[in-house]
Amino acid sequence: MNLRQIEVFHAVYLHGTVSAAARALNVSQPSVTKVLRHAERSIGLPLFERAKGRLIPTQDAHTLFAEVSDIHDRVRSLRQAAQNMRHGRGGLLRISALPSLGLGAIPEAVARFLKGHEEILFDLQTLHHDEMVRKLYERETDIAISFEVPLSAPVAHQVIGEGELVVLYREEDIPDAPARIHLDDLREHKFISPVQSGPIGRMLSSELNRLDVVLHEVVSARTYYVAAALVRAGVGMAIVDNFTAQASMTSGLASRPLQPAITFDINAVYLQTRPPSRAEAAFLDMLAAVIEQI
Repeated sequence: MNLRQIEVFHAVYLHGTVSAAARALNVSQPSVTKVLRHAERSIGLPLFERAKGRLIPTQDAHTLFAEVSDIHDRVRSLRQAAQNMRHGRGGLLRISALPSLGLGAIPEAVARFLKGHEEILFDLQTLHHDEMVRKLYERETDIAISFEVPLSAPVAHQVIGEGELVVLYREEDIPDAPARIHLDDLREHKFISPVQSGPIGRMLSSELNRLDVVLHEVVSARTYYVAAALVRAGVGMAIVDNFTAQASMTSGLASRPLQPAITFDINAVYLQTRPPSRAEAAFLDMLAAVIEQI
């Protein structure tokens, strides 16, 4: 499939009719129909079935759309970058971050940065650790903000801050909580486990093993904001990073750091062949300042 066929397929898949796709692309309906037929012939598979005036994607179309969507987004970013250059605007900063940082630290850093860099555009997305290398390799992002640096990939990184694990709980469950909480003090409480969740889960698991502490696990949550929602719902308490805890704080919730403390680095990760530009470096400085305040 060429880029025009990808663009038409993407539009028809999203809008469901040739007429709607044509309006979205600002072209004629016969043009959309012609390109779509050429696309189906080029790959040798039917992509849509007609039903009551709509085009229903086939199973092959569903599979293809996942790949096409990535290509479509990258082409759109390229066009946006070219438009920015034509109009004399600044660069496009493509930053990915873990959901926990995307809840508070990243938005705050972007808001502060834009006050002095109105010409800069941001392309922000969340990612998980196992997606980081692929997104960097495939140029879906330029910098990934994470708690862990892939050891076997040709990436470079810089430490921009430090985080800490905290206990997130309902105040009614620990009404007289000390300034720091020992893991051993959580034995009798229902626990929402993040043990399956990347480097933080591994750090916590290692500390539990070292202290020979077994907690009463009732749910395992692979994402920290889900764990926080479960705490709010009264399912139990959770150990999350301090960024998730701060972003999730509502009336009736509280958090305390652990004793002894479990800390971790926050890293800006990028390809060795694509170090941060001047604008990206300035944004990372701003993000580091926000993280330090948190």
